Amino acid sequence: MDMLIDILPFVAMMLVTGVVGGILAGLLGVGGGIVIVPVLDTALGFYGVDSAIRMHIAVATSLACIILTSISSSKAHHAKGAVDFNLIKIWGPAVFIGSLIGSMAASYVDSQVLSAIFGVVALIVAIKMALPLDNVIIRQDVPRGITAPATPVVIGGLSSMMGIGGGTLSVPVLTLMNQPIHRAVGSAAFIGLLISIPGTIGFIVSGFNDPRLPPGSFGYVNLIGFALISPVTVWAAPIGAKIAHSLDKRHLSTLFGGFLFIVACRMIYRTLVA
Repeated sequence: MDMLIDILPFVAMMLVTGVVGGILAGLLGVGGGIVIVPVLDTALGFYGVDSAIRMHIAVATSLACIILTSISSSKAHHAKGAVDFNLIKIWGPAVFIGSLIGSMAASYVDSQVLSAIFGVVALIVAIKMALPLDNVIIRQDVPRGITAPATPVVIGGLSSMMGIGGGTLSVPVLTLMNQPIHRAVGSAAFIGLLISIPGTIGFIVSGFNDPRLPPGSFGYVNLIGFALISPVTVWAAPIGAKIAHSLDKRHLSTLFGGFLFIVACRMIYRTLVA
C-alpha cells in the first residue's frame, strides 16, 4: 500500500503530461516533447534518479512517446490538407540522419549540457514566434539542390538532443522560408516521426546496460513513463489539431512563442542552479 501511495503522484504527473503534450502536439506540431522533457526531468529528480543521466532518460522517453503522437497528429493535419509531402521528400532523409547523429552524440555529454541546449534553443525560437514578425522571411521558398540537407540535418540533430519532435525548430524555420503557418505546423507533425524513430533507437543503443538506470528502462527509454504518457498523447493530439485550424495565424504564432518562453526559462534555471 505504501508503494502504491508513493507511485500515485508519478502516475498522475505522467497522465497530465500526456494530455497537455498531446494537445500541444496537435496544436503546434511540436510532438509534445517540449512538455514531456521538463516534466519527466522533474519527476525523475523527485524519485532520486542520478542527475547525470536524468535528462538523457527524459529526452529518450519523450522521443519514444513522440513516435505515436506524431502519427496521430500528422494524420489529423493531413485530413485538413496541411502536410506538404513535397517538403517531406526534400527534408525527410536529412532529418532522419541528423536525428540519429544527435541522439548518439547526446550520450557523450552531461545532463546539464542537454538542459542548456534545450533552454537556449527554446528561448531563441520563443522570441521569434512571439514577436509580430509574420511578414519577415529570409527566403521565398525552401532551398533545393546541394544545400537543401543542411537545415534539416541541424533540425534533426538538435531536436533529438532536446527530445522534441522537431516542430519547435521546423515551424519557425519554415515560416522564415515563406511557408504558411498552418502548413508548417502540419508538416512539422510528420517530420516529428522522422526525428523520433532514429532518435529513440540511438538512445536505446547508447544507454544499454547503464547501471545508473532506474527500473523499467530499455536503454535510456523508461518504459513506465512511455506506457503512461504515449496512449494519452495519441488520444489528445487530434483535439489540438482541431483547435489549431480554428485559430488565425497570429494567435497560433503568439501561443507557440509564449509557451516556449516559459519552458525555456525553466530549463535555463535548471542548468544554472544544478
